[in-house]
Amino acid sequence: MNRLTTSKGEYELARYPEHPRDPFRAWDAADEYLLRQLEGADGATPVELSGTVVVVGDRWGALSTVLAGHRPVQITDSYLAQRATLANLVRNGHDEDAVRLLSARDTPPDRIDVLLVRVPKSLALLEDQLHRLAPAVHAGTVVIGTGMVKEIHTSTLKLFERIIGPTRTSLAVKKARLIFCTPNPALARTPSPWPYRYELPGDVGAVSGRTVVNHAGIFCAERLDIGTRFFLNHLPERTGHDRVVDLGCGNGVVGTSAALANPGAAVTFVDESYQAVASAEATFRANVGADAGARFLVGDGTEGLVPGSVDLVLNNPPFHSHLATTDATARNMFHGARTALRQGGELWVVGNRHLGYHTQLRRIFGNCATVAGDPKFVVLRAVKR
Repeated sequence: MNRLTTSKGEYELARYPEHPRDPFRAWDAADEYLLRQLEGADGATPVELSGTVVVVGDRWGALSTVLAGHRPVQITDSYLAQRATLANLVRNGHDEDAVRLLSARDTPPDRIDVLLVRVPKSLALLEDQLHRLAPAVHAGTVVIGTGMVKEIHTSTLKLFERIIGPTRTSLAVKKARLIFCTPNPALARTPSPWPYRYELPGDVGAVSGRTVVNHAGIFCAERLDIGTRFFLNHLPERTGHDRVVDLGCGNGVVGTSAALANPGAAVTFVDESYQAVASAEATFRANVGADAGARFLVGDGTEGLVPGSVDLVLNNPPFHSHLATTDATARNMFHGARTALRQGGELWVVGNRHLGYHTQLRRIFGNCATVAGDPKFVVLRAVKR
């Protein structure tokens, strides 16, 4: 946990799930820069926050917590960001309802007077969010984006220009930058291109030639990534009434492949991204059937599953948290998978060879076998004894 100091006071903030050895803060220089701008620091005019304030993409709730007195609406695609926000609100003496939490799938407010956008890593997600928010923005809306310099590109500014209105940027401070956008309600906008659909190649097992549905912000939303492709060609061949979990499901292509290969399986799709779970459900329905049985859960790993209830967990864990490279998410997923699995249940993992997941799996499960590998990727299997 760390302490953020602003002109309004000090705030104790932490990421979620909180870990005492987590080296990363719950905010960065981009959040600080935006807060100083709102307060009128460095000669800027303070921003009037009496209307409807919407905070988009607040990564760990730092912005929402500092602005809680103005009862903002937070819009995020991340379940973990919502949990972090709630924890940080309580930690700093606010009621949980001081911030209205909406997901990226929810309908935004009808009118927005102040729009604050933490630029996401995914340009597609930004595009989709701006399309959703534009109808609620009026000529007097204050629109300010923020991000680290390496997150803001010409393409980022062009999106604001094309969807909201004329855009300019600030000088860089501590490698962070602000985006100022003047809304143009008369701007002619093309429809959002999301969700995006594509057909899978013919050499990826049970889902060969099938259609994938991707909402904005999903990893490799416009094509099949090579790690998943390798995994699809080395999934376990099983029959019967297996209880299968696609953990960190993304667009759901792995779980859908398991369902097609074994019609008796009951598949649960889990991700902390609302867009991912929506994509997984759309992909599953498009290929397995509108009435086929499956569960779709937005949550923190396996926390929504009954311990000891699962036969097989399939996992392609991320190794980035926003711009930071970390194995914390994978480690949490492996621990959660072990809890969810029954005795004799199996966790199958695909990952870049250099990440060394076999070491963690042996530590957590007491065993790990290599199923398949190439110079870049490896598929590993761990069994709960």
